[in-house]
Amino acid sequence: MTTDVVAEDEAFVSELTGRGAQPRQLIVTVYGLYARESGGWLSVAALVRLLGDLGVDEPAVRSSISRLKRRGILVASRQGGAAGYVLSEQALEILREGDERIFSQERATAADGWLLAVFSVPESQRQKRHVLRTQLTRLGFGTVAPGVWIAPAHLHAAATSALRRFELDSYAELFRSDHVAFGDLREKVAQWWDLEQLQELYGRFVGVHEPVLRRWQRRRSRREREAFLDYVRVLTDWRRLPYLDPGLPADLLPAEWNGAVAAELFFSLRASLQEQAHAYVDEVTGRR
Repeated sequence: MTTDVVAEDEAFVSELTGRGAQPRQLIVTVYGLYARESGGWLSVAALVRLLGDLGVDEPAVRSSISRLKRRGILVASRQGGAAGYVLSEQALEILREGDERIFSQERATAADGWLLAVFSVPESQRQKRHVLRTQLTRLGFGTVAPGVWIAPAHLHAAATSALRRFELDSYAELFRSDHVAFGDLREKVAQWWDLEQLQELYGRFVGVHEPVLRRWQRRRSRREREAFLDYVRVLTDWRRLPYLDPGLPADLLPAEWNGAVAAELFFSLRASLQEQAHAYVDEVTGRR
């Protein structure tokens, strides 16, 4: 894999886990939710209208599309005489991996064991070291020591795939392990991961989106456009959090863990909104 391809893939991952509802993040959310069922393609006209509903003006949409195109995420394609963009194969692969992470409610138990990533990268290839650390961080690994990182064992397939995609597998070894002695594991987990930051981020998510769920619980009529707006916004805010939280065992987390509340909130909103949101997109794109 060339340096340019690595940079493009890293850039795409940053779009998936980026903070806030910037135009590029919103475009990636819309493509991830609604383009793959039509071969990964959306027309420019439909995208401009959908992003316009979300408060993004047309120049900002077109500028963001151009940047995503340069990064190898979107590829220009015409269908039925209409200008549009299709997701690249690289983008489709990462979105498939993202689905497993973002829409999973899996949480490890201490009995499941751990995954250790042990790596050594020569100083002459420090860029490779940066990419490797970036990918392990994105996957949700915690740091035990500079060349020893740890994650719940269920991340072995995702870690193997990412290291191979970035051609980093020759610099790292993956091991399954158990904690057998020395130190309190609950205290160690708090050292290996920044649980305070995660607790704060989950708390912000709850603070922003809990009123949205209450509003929909009171509502009896269908409002498809509003469902689309709320669903894209909540998913854009949610999708970065599962990459920071690797699904650590509940008994190793603080007693009042905001992550459990945030996950319940997200999946409740998803159940309430996704059908109506999809219907609105089908109307805009002419699929119904």
